[in-house]
Amino acid sequence: MPNPIAHFEIPADDVQRAKKFYEEAFGWKISDPWNMNYFFVETRKDGEIGINGGLMQRHSPGQPFMNYISVDSIDDACKKVEAAGGAIILPKQEIGQGMGWISAFKDTEGNILGFHQSAPKPA
Repeated sequence: MPNPIAHFEIPADDVQRAKKFYEEAFGWKISDPWNMNYFFVETRKDGEIGINGGLMQRHSPGQPFMNYISVDSIDDACKKVEAAGGAIILPKQEIGQGMGWISAFKDTEGNILGFHQSAPKPA
């Protein structure tokens, strides 16, 4: 299937409290390998079913849990969302350190989802 959900993000008011909860409740491994105060959440081992994600400080009240859909081109995906009746609520922006770009949209039912476009592989 094209465009799988490839990443999730959990916003938290208290990141350390949330980290402790998810580690204890589900056995997930949560670390900050980039020292960016953005925690990588490992929910599976290589080869197992599922996706990994991130845990971050909540930026604004009501910030939703976010699923990111993997796309080849955010620009093309945003055009398709708008043509289908959705709205772009976060324009394409680079996420740094060669990790690519993200964007977010609201679907026709008011749900918010994100797009992720990978950075090109170094030659």
